[in-house]
Amino acid sequence: MTSSVTLPKSRQRLILAVLMLSNLLIWMDNTILSTVFETLTDPVRGLGASPAQLQWATGSYTLVFAALMFTAGALGDRFGHRAVLATGLATFAAASVWAAYAGDAGQLIAARAAMGVGSALIMPATMAILTLTFTGPARATAIGISSASAGVGIAAGPLIAGLLLDHFWWGSVFLVNVPAVAIGLAGVAALIPDLRSPVPRPLDPAGLLLSVSGLAALAYGLIRAGQVATWTPVDVWAPIVVGIALLTVFVIVELRSHQPSFDPRLLAQRTFGGGNVAIGLLLFAMTAAGFYGAFYLQGARGFSPLEAGLASSPAAFGAIIGGPLGIRLVRRWSLRPVTVTALTVSALAMGSFAFFGLHTALIWNEIVLTIQGLSIGIVMGSVTAALMSTLPLERAGAGSAVTNTVRQTGSLLGIAVGGTIMSIAYRRGIEGSLHDLPDATQDMARISAEQARHAAAAIHRPDLAGAADDAFIHAMHVGAVWTMLIALAGAAVLAIAVRPNRIPIASQPIDVPEPAAS
Repeated sequence: MTSSVTLPKSRQRLILAVLMLSNLLIWMDNTILSTVFETLTDPVRGLGASPAQLQWATGSYTLVFAALMFTAGALGDRFGHRAVLATGLATFAAASVWAAYAGDAGQLIAARAAMGVGSALIMPATMAILTLTFTGPARATAIGISSASAGVGIAAGPLIAGLLLDHFWWGSVFLVNVPAVAIGLAGVAALIPDLRSPVPRPLDPAGLLLSVSGLAALAYGLIRAGQVATWTPVDVWAPIVVGIALLTVFVIVELRSHQPSFDPRLLAQRTFGGGNVAIGLLLFAMTAAGFYGAFYLQGARGFSPLEAGLASSPAAFGAIIGGPLGIRLVRRWSLRPVTVTALTVSALAMGSFAFFGLHTALIWNEIVLTIQGLSIGIVMGSVTAALMSTLPLERAGAGSAVTNTVRQTGSLLGIAVGGTIMSIAYRRGIEGSLHDLPDATQDMARISAEQARHAAAAIHRPDLAGAADDAFIHAMHVGAVWTMLIALAGAAVLAIAVRPNRIPIASQPIDVPEPAAS
C-alpha cells in the first residue's frame, strides 16, 4: 500500500494503456448508445422508445455517474484505487449484459443506471492512479495521451455499433463491453500497485443522498418540460426548484464538513474552479449537440447506422489528434490563448449546424466535425492537465472527484436541456401539419419525428413524413444556436479563469497555475 510510486517507464506505459482502455469503455459506450437511438425508437426493431425515455436512458447513467463520483473517490482513498477500479469494471460488464437483454425501455433505463455505477467507480480511480504513477512533465503528457482515449472511444463506438446493428439485434452493442472489461481486469491485476491517498476522506451518505435527489429532481423537471412542450406546469417547475434547493443544501453541507467527499472549496480556486466550469459548459454543449446529431444522419438523412458512424468519425479522429497536440501547443504559447481559441472554434462549429439541411453536401458535415473534434481535443487534454497540476498528490482523489462530477453534471444537464429544447421546437414545428389527421396519429406524430415517420408509413401519408423532417431540421437549428451560446460561455469563463502568467521551462513558456489550498 502506497500513496505514490516510482516505477520503470515500461511499466508506467503499460499502466497508462490499461487506464486508457478503462476510459475508452466509458466514452465508447456513450457513442454506441447515441448510434442506436434511431433503432430503439422503432417499435419493431427496437423498443419503441420515446424521446423522453431516450433522455432517461442516457440521463440515468449520467445522473448516477455524477452523483457517485465523489463517493467513489473516497472509496479509492480508503480501500485502494486499484480495488475500486476493478470493482467498477466488473460492475460495468454485468450491467452491460443486463442492458443487452432489456425487454422494454424501463429495464434499459435501470440497466444504464447500473452501468453509471460502474463508470463512477472507474473514472476517479483512473485519474487518481495516473496522477500517483506519473510526476512532473510526464504527468501532463500522460493526461494528454489519456484524454485521447476519449477520441478513440468516440470514433470506435459508432463504427462498432453500425457493424453490429447491420448483422445483429440492438442489444449486441452492449455486449462488446464484456471482452474489453476482461482485458482491463487482467491488466489491473498484473500491473497496477495498491495506491491510495495518505489522508483518506470519510464516506458521506448525507451528501450522496442530497446530490442524487437534487440531480434526479432537476433532470426530471427538465425532461418533463420536453414531454409537455412547455415550462409552466407545476410538475415541470416544481421538481426544478426542489432540485436546485437540494443541491444548494448539498453544497452547504459539504462546506461545513471538515473532510468533505466533494470539496466545493476547490472550485473557489480561480484556475481549478473556472477551468472546471468551462469544461462543464463544453460537455453541456457537446451532449446537447450529440442528442440531435444522433437523429440527423439516420433519421432525417436516411443513413444506415454504419454509414452514420463513418460520417461522424472525423470528430473522433480530430479529438484523438487534438489531445496530444494541445499539450504541445500549450507548452509553446501557454494555456489561455490556445484553449480559449480552441473552445471558441468548437462553439462556432457547433453553431454551424444551424445552416445544415436535408440536402447539405456531406463534405461540409465532415469538415465541421473534424474542426469541432480537433478543437475539443485540444481543450480537454490541456485544461485537464492544468487543473490536476494545481493540486498536491494527497488531494488527487478529491480533485479528480470534483472534476469528473462537474463534467458529468454538465453532460446530464446537456442531455436534459438539449433534448427538451429539441422536443419543444419540434412540436411547435410539426403542429401546423397535423390538423387534418386522426387524433391517434396526431399524438404519435407529436412524440418525435421517428414516430411521425412510422405513422406516415402506416396511413400512406408521405407529406406527414416530409413535415416531420422539416420540423426536425427546424428543431436542430434551434438547438445548434443554443449549444453554440453555451460553449461560447465556456470560452468566456476560461478566458477569465486562466491567468496569463508564464515562466520559461526548457525554452517553452507554460502557464503558472494558482497553488492549491491546503
